Amino acid sequence: MSLAESQDRPEACPVRGRPRSEAVERSIIEGVMKLLEEGVPLGEVSIERVARTAGVGKATIYRRWSGKEALFVDVLRNVEPPDPELPGTSMREDLIALLEPLRQRGVAKRTSLILHNVYAQMKSSPKVWEAYHAIVVEPRRLSTLEVLRRGQRDGELRDDIDLDLLNDMFVGPMLVRSVLRPQADLPEDLAARIVDAALDGLRPPKP
Repeated sequence: MSLAESQDRPEACPVRGRPRSEAVERSIIEGVMKLLEEGVPLGEVSIERVARTAGVGKATIYRRWSGKEALFVDVLRNVEPPDPELPGTSMREDLIALLEPLRQRGVAKRTSLILHNVYAQMKSSPKVWEAYHAIVVEPRRLSTLEVLRRGQRDGELRDDIDLDLLNDMFVGPMLVRSVLRPQADLPEDLAARIVDAALDGLRPPKP
Protein backbone atom coordinates (compact mmCIF):
# COMPACT_ATOMS: atom_id res chain seq x y z
CA MET A 1 0.00 0.00 0.00
CA SER A 2 1.32 3.43 -0.91
CA LEU A 3 1.75 6.27 1.55
CA ALA A 4 -1.12 8.18 -0.11
CA GLU A 5 -3.44 5.20 0.31
CA SER A 6 -2.51 4.65 3.94
CA GLN A 7 -3.18 8.32 4.68
CA ASP A 8 -6.53 8.05 2.95
CA ARG A 9 -7.81 5.22 5.16
CA PRO A 10 -10.53 6.55 7.54
CA GLU A 11 -9.18 4.59 10.50
CA ALA A 12 -5.74 6.20 10.14
CA CYS A 13 -6.90 9.61 11.31
CA PRO A 14 -10.69 9.97 11.53
CA VAL A 15 -10.66 13.56 12.76
CA ARG A 16 -8.68 14.88 9.80
CA GLY A 17 -9.95 12.39 7.24
CA ARG A 18 -11.95 14.91 5.21
CA PRO A 19 -9.09 17.34 4.51
CA ARG A 20 -6.81 14.45 3.54
CA SER A 21 -9.55 13.03 1.30
CA GLU A 22 -9.74 16.35 -0.51
CA ALA A 23 -5.95 16.35 -0.92
CA VAL A 24 -6.04 12.88 -2.48
CA GLU A 25 -8.85 13.87 -4.85
CA ARG A 26 -6.84 16.92 -5.89
CA SER A 27 -3.76 14.79 -6.59
CA ILE A 28 -5.82 12.43 -8.75
CA ILE A 29 -7.36 15.26 -10.80
CA GLU A 30 -3.93 16.86 -11.17
CA GLY A 31 -2.60 13.47 -12.29
CA VAL A 32 -5.12 13.40 -15.13
CA MET A 33 -4.24 16.96 -16.10
CA LYS A 34 -0.53 16.10 -16.09
CA LEU A 35 -1.09 13.22 -18.52
CA LEU A 36 -3.17 15.40 -20.82
CA GLU A 37 -0.55 18.16 -20.71
CA GLU A 38 2.04 15.56 -21.76
CA GLY A 39 -0.08 14.85 -24.84
CA VAL A 40 -1.57 11.50 -23.80
CA PRO A 41 -4.83 11.05 -25.77
CA LEU A 42 -7.96 10.88 -23.66
CA GLY A 43 -8.63 7.33 -24.84
CA GLU A 44 -5.27 6.20 -23.48
CA VAL A 45 -5.71 7.75 -20.03
CA SER A 46 -6.56 4.62 -18.04
CA ILE A 47 -7.34 4.36 -14.33
CA GLU A 48 -4.09 2.41 -13.91
CA ARG A 49 -2.09 5.16 -15.57
CA VAL A 50 -3.78 7.88 -13.50
CA ALA A 51 -3.10 5.92 -10.30
CA ARG A 52 0.62 5.64 -11.10
CA THR A 53 0.86 9.33 -11.98
CA ALA A 54 -1.01 10.44 -8.83
CA GLY A 55 0.84 8.03 -6.56
CA VAL A 56 -2.28 6.22 -5.34
CA GLY A 57 -3.83 2.79 -5.81
CA LYS A 58 -6.67 2.06 -8.24
CA ALA A 59 -8.99 1.33 -5.31
CA THR A 60 -8.49 4.89 -4.06
CA ILE A 61 -9.79 6.19 -7.39
CA TYR A 62 -12.68 3.76 -7.63
CA ARG A 63 -13.86 4.74 -4.14
CA ARG A 64 -14.51 8.23 -5.52
CA TRP A 65 -15.46 7.69 -9.17
CA SER A 66 -17.35 4.84 -10.83
CA GLY A 67 -14.97 4.88 -13.80
CA LYS A 68 -12.79 7.09 -15.92
CA GLU A 69 -15.77 8.77 -17.61
CA ALA A 70 -16.98 10.17 -14.28
CA LEU A 71 -13.38 11.13 -13.38
CA PHE A 72 -12.94 13.01 -16.68
CA VAL A 73 -16.14 14.96 -16.06
CA ASP A 74 -14.80 16.08 -12.67
CA VAL A 75 -11.55 17.11 -14.33
CA LEU A 76 -13.54 19.24 -16.77
CA ARG A 77 -15.58 20.76 -13.96
CA ASN A 78 -12.32 21.60 -12.20
CA VAL A 79 -11.01 23.65 -15.14
CA GLU A 80 -14.35 25.21 -16.08
CA PRO A 81 -15.81 28.32 -14.43
CA PRO A 82 -17.81 27.27 -11.35
CA ASP A 83 -21.59 27.16 -11.47
CA PRO A 84 -22.80 30.64 -10.49
CA GLU A 85 -24.74 31.67 -7.43
CA LEU A 86 -27.89 33.32 -8.75
CA PRO A 87 -28.61 36.85 -7.49
CA GLY A 88 -32.34 36.05 -7.23
CA THR A 89 -33.25 39.71 -7.68
CA SER A 90 -34.84 39.33 -11.12
CA MET A 91 -35.14 36.92 -14.02
CA ARG A 92 -32.84 39.14 -16.08
CA GLU A 93 -30.03 39.13 -13.52
CA ASP A 94 -30.27 35.37 -13.02
CA LEU A 95 -30.17 34.70 -16.76
CA ILE A 96 -27.06 36.87 -17.12
CA ALA A 97 -25.43 34.97 -14.24
CA LEU A 98 -26.21 31.64 -15.92
CA LEU A 99 -24.84 32.73 -19.31
CA GLU A 100 -21.63 34.27 -18.00
CA PRO A 101 -19.85 30.92 -17.28
CA LEU A 102 -20.45 29.92 -20.91
CA ARG A 103 -18.70 33.09 -22.04
CA GLN A 104 -15.84 32.47 -19.61
CA ARG A 105 -15.52 28.89 -20.84
CA GLY A 106 -15.28 30.15 -24.42
CA VAL A 107 -12.52 32.56 -23.41
CA ALA A 108 -10.68 29.78 -21.54
CA LYS A 109 -10.86 27.41 -24.51
CA ARG A 110 -9.24 30.03 -26.74
CA THR A 111 -6.37 30.65 -24.34
CA SER A 112 -5.78 27.06 -23.12
CA LEU A 113 -4.55 24.52 -25.65
CA ILE A 114 -5.09 21.66 -23.21
CA LEU A 115 -8.70 22.68 -22.53
CA HIS A 116 -9.37 23.00 -26.26
CA ASN A 117 -7.93 19.52 -26.87
CA VAL A 118 -9.87 17.94 -24.01
CA TYR A 119 -13.19 19.25 -25.32
CA ALA A 120 -12.35 18.12 -28.84
CA GLN A 121 -11.46 14.62 -27.64
CA MET A 122 -14.45 14.43 -25.30
CA LYS A 123 -16.86 14.81 -28.21
CA SER A 124 -15.26 11.80 -29.91
CA SER A 125 -15.89 9.64 -26.83
CA PRO A 126 -19.64 8.88 -26.52
CA LYS A 127 -19.36 7.65 -22.92
CA VAL A 128 -17.50 10.74 -21.72
CA TRP A 129 -19.85 13.05 -23.62
CA GLU A 130 -22.94 11.31 -22.17
CA ALA A 131 -21.51 11.58 -18.67
CA TYR A 132 -20.65 15.26 -19.18
CA HIS A 133 -24.12 15.95 -20.53
CA ALA A 134 -25.83 14.20 -17.61
CA ILE A 135 -23.67 15.68 -14.86
CA VAL A 136 -22.98 19.19 -16.20
CA VAL A 137 -25.14 20.20 -19.18
CA GLU A 138 -28.54 18.91 -18.08
CA PRO A 139 -28.45 20.40 -14.54
CA ARG A 140 -27.54 23.78 -16.04
CA ARG A 141 -30.40 23.53 -18.52
CA LEU A 142 -32.83 22.73 -15.71
CA SER A 143 -31.54 25.70 -13.69
CA THR A 144 -32.25 28.04 -16.60
CA LEU A 145 -35.71 26.55 -17.09
CA GLU A 146 -36.50 27.13 -13.43
CA VAL A 147 -35.45 30.79 -13.72
CA LEU A 148 -37.69 31.18 -16.79
CA ARG A 149 -40.64 29.54 -15.01
CA ARG A 150 -40.21 31.90 -12.08
CA GLY A 151 -40.02 34.88 -14.43
CA GLN A 152 -43.19 33.78 -16.17
CA ARG A 153 -44.93 33.30 -12.84
CA ASP A 154 -43.82 36.74 -11.62
CA GLY A 155 -44.99 38.53 -14.74
CA GLU A 156 -41.51 39.22 -16.16
CA LEU A 157 -42.19 37.04 -19.19
CA ARG A 158 -45.15 36.46 -21.48
CA ASP A 159 -47.17 33.42 -20.48
CA ASP A 160 -47.57 32.07 -24.05
CA ILE A 161 -43.87 31.26 -24.51
CA ASP A 162 -42.44 27.75 -24.99
CA LEU A 163 -39.86 27.83 -22.21
CA ASP A 164 -37.80 24.94 -23.52
CA LEU A 165 -37.43 26.74 -26.85
CA LEU A 166 -36.74 30.00 -25.04
CA ASN A 167 -33.94 28.36 -23.10
CA ASP A 168 -32.26 27.51 -26.40
CA MET A 169 -32.79 31.08 -27.59
CA PHE A 170 -30.74 32.41 -24.67
CA VAL A 171 -28.00 29.78 -24.68
CA GLY A 172 -27.72 29.43 -28.47
CA PRO A 173 -26.16 32.83 -29.27
CA MET A 174 -23.50 32.35 -26.60
CA LEU A 175 -22.61 28.90 -27.94
CA VAL A 176 -22.45 30.24 -31.50
CA ARG A 177 -20.05 32.97 -30.40
CA SER A 178 -17.86 30.72 -28.25
CA VAL A 179 -17.90 27.47 -30.28
CA LEU A 180 -19.00 27.95 -33.90
CA ARG A 181 -17.34 31.34 -34.37
CA PRO A 182 -14.00 30.98 -32.57
CA GLN A 183 -12.78 34.33 -33.91
CA ALA A 184 -15.82 36.27 -32.69
CA ASP A 185 -15.45 38.67 -29.79
CA LEU A 186 -16.53 37.58 -26.31
CA PRO A 187 -16.80 40.95 -24.51
CA GLU A 188 -17.50 41.05 -20.79
CA ASP A 189 -21.01 42.44 -21.34
CA LEU A 190 -22.01 39.80 -23.91
CA ALA A 191 -24.29 37.85 -21.55
CA ALA A 192 -26.22 41.01 -20.64
CA ARG A 193 -26.53 42.02 -24.30
CA ILE A 194 -27.90 38.60 -25.29
CA VAL A 195 -30.42 38.55 -22.44
CA ASP A 196 -31.59 42.13 -23.09
CA ALA A 197 -31.93 41.56 -26.84
CA ALA A 198 -34.15 38.55 -26.25
CA LEU A 199 -36.20 40.02 -23.42
CA ASP A 200 -37.12 43.11 -25.44
CA GLY A 201 -39.61 41.03 -27.39
CA LEU A 202 -40.59 38.58 -24.66
CA ARG A 203 -41.82 40.77 -21.84
CA PRO A 204 -45.59 41.09 -21.40
CA PRO A 205 -47.11 44.34 -22.70
CA LYS A 206 -47.29 47.16 -20.21
CA PRO A 207 -50.83 47.96 -19.00
